[in-house]
Formats: sequence, C-alpha cells, structure tokens
Amino acid sequence: MSFNDYFECIMEETILAFMMEDEKSKFMKMAIDLADHSVQSGGGPFGAVVVKDGKVIGKGHNQVTSNADPTAHAEVMAIRDACQQIQNFELQGCQLYTSCEPCPMCLGAIYWSRVDVVYYANTQSDAAAIGFDDQFIYDEIAINQEQRKIPFLKLDIPSAIATFNAWANKEDKIEY
Repeated sequence: MSFNDYFECIMEETILAFMMEDEKSKFMKMAIDLADHSVQSGGGPFGAVVVKDGKVIGKGHNQVTSNADPTAHAEVMAIRDACQQIQNFELQGCQLYTSCEPCPMCLGAIYWSRVDVVYYANTQSDAAAIGFDDQFIYDEIAINQEQRKIPFLKLDIPSAIATFNAWANKEDKIEY
C-alpha cells in the first residue's frame, strides 16, 4: 500500500469516526431535550431514546409524578416505547442514549431488553448531587434480605411451585 493510499484510508476512517461521534451527539442531544421537556412539565430531569439502524424507535422522559408510577423512569419509558414500535420484547441491535447513568431499576430493564450499548451523559454522582441518590438501593442489594429496610420474607406455600412446573413443561412457551 502506498503512502497516499494509506493516508486516504486513514482520512476515510477519521471522517467515519467523526460522523459516528456526531450521530451519537445528535441522539444524546435528543435525550437531553427530553429531559429538559420533563423538567418543564413537572417531571424529573431525565430523558432517553432507543436507536436502531440510525433511527429513533423509542423515546421517553421521566413521568414518575405525572403518571403516579415509580417505574416510569425515562429509560423504562423509552424501552417500552421501542418494544411497542417493533412489536418485540428484545432490543438487540439497538443503542440506548440516556441523559443520566441508569439507576438500579433501569439497569435491570436495560439488561432484560438486551440493548447492545448504553450511552449516558450525567453520572450517578451528578444525580445524587441534585437529590436523586440511589446508593441506598445498591447498599440494600448487598445485605441479607431480612436486614433490609423493606424485609424480604419467603413464605413456604407448597402449591407455589406448580406454576413454575407448568411453565417448565409448557411446549409452546416463548422463552425470554
């Protein structure tokens, strides 16, 4: 390969990388705009978009107070919207852009949705500094169930396992 060919190849890669970064910035700006909208409409400062093949397929902003729903975080709302748009409960091949590093609940939803990558702007520390501190949840996960602020107590009901057995034996189940 000649120097000119090599230089041209490097330039093409640099331009492609710049375009990809520009696209990431564009989608992050959308997530931040949704967070701004949420604040203006009385919600928390969080927004998120789900992207597949360069197109937004789901968007959400914090609707905890407006929906009276503690699970209506931006990431969860964007995941729900995207899944409805593509009529699938998995988001493989998708990227999630969110205005803030996800909380423990959203982290679970992200893993269950199977998105490929998460891009975030603000950090857990940034959120904690304005009153959205999830450290207590991380602390609770690490301790014995009986010692948690909300105790988790197992009830031994022999018939409870029957539903699990029915699922295990179901031939036409859709596994997820």
